[in-house]
Amino acid sequence: MSLSSDLVQAFRQRFGDGARLFRAPGRINIIGEHTDYSEGFVMPAAIDRSCLCAAAPSPDGVSRIFSLNRDGEVRELSAARGRQNDWSDYAAGVFSALQNAGVSPIACHIGLSSDVPEGAGVSSSAALEVSVLTAVLALSGIDATREQRAAWARSAEADFVGVPCGIMDQFISVSGQAGCALVLDCRTLEARIAHIPDHAAFAVIDSGVRHQLTDGGYAQRRAECEEAARLMNVSVLRDADLVLLAQASLRDVLHRRARHVITESDRVALTAAALGRGDLSEVGHLMNASHQSLQNDFAVTCPETDRLADLARSTPGVYGARQMGGGFGGAVLALCDRHAAANAVESILRDQERLSGRRTDGFVCAVGAGAGEIHP
Repeated sequence: MSLSSDLVQAFRQRFGDGARLFRAPGRINIIGEHTDYSEGFVMPAAIDRSCLCAAAPSPDGVSRIFSLNRDGEVRELSAARGRQNDWSDYAAGVFSALQNAGVSPIACHIGLSSDVPEGAGVSSSAALEVSVLTAVLALSGIDATREQRAAWARSAEADFVGVPCGIMDQFISVSGQAGCALVLDCRTLEARIAHIPDHAAFAVIDSGVRHQLTDGGYAQRRAECEEAARLMNVSVLRDADLVLLAQASLRDVLHRRARHVITESDRVALTAAALGRGDLSEVGHLMNASHQSLQNDFAVTCPETDRLADLARSTPGVYGARQMGGGFGGAVLALCDRHAAANAVESILRDQERLSGRRTDGFVCAVGAGAGEIHP
């Protein structure tokens, strides 16, 4: 059975008929890593891996949820439940964000099923949040702009779950367009389209090292960026440049953190221009430079992702590769020639197994559309 039919059947067994079906995608981020919370620029794209949400109004006014990716057991999502430190917090956070904004959603029965890999840097958490949010708003008859939807979904993760994330993941899950990346200004939330050339494909290679953004490394990097901005007398690093950085007297670690954010935002603009020319070699070069900056200046790569990025770069049909996501593990994103992408993934995984004795997973992804309702 398909992901959707399995979910509908499981929903019917627990809650009865009448469910509507919604989806929200995971994402890749082509370039622009750890720049969003400094109000910089990023270039994400939605992918054809999604979190599906079956939902219907709750007849007794109590919201309940289950996930086929977990134990399938039904849990209550009461307004006073607080954080439970498990997967259900991401859904509870959606209700909390809406209530804190003065919005009153109806109680819902919710079922989830996802093929977005967890901990692999393709934003499974944002896909969950946005799928639940899309369903709850639709069932409640509440309309909202894409910016507001992204802000509510981000609040679920940042304010309720406690991950100090930027808004990129939620924004692209809401707003993605098939065949296109978005160049997103994380200060204004203005987005412009960057068309992906037909001969390009992206491959996601899982390192097998699971990151957990609540562990502290992510929050530490954000705090370091904020301290660097304060010492440079700017509100955020978006407002700094390399000239100002050279004039500042920052200790080494803060200098390197700031240098990454400044140069990474510049790489977003350069990548958009290269995509417009169809110059995949240049895009690959910029992705390689991004990884080196994440490795040397931001210190969020690990030996496994460094090895995978190196293997990818030496694989025929690959233009460039870099670690993607919050860091400390996760996945490597490789830009490939479309016709060589599947073979490139298999070659990378074989080489990884030969060198490390461990084989992980990888997949070629299509650039897809953002969240919405599925009409059978």
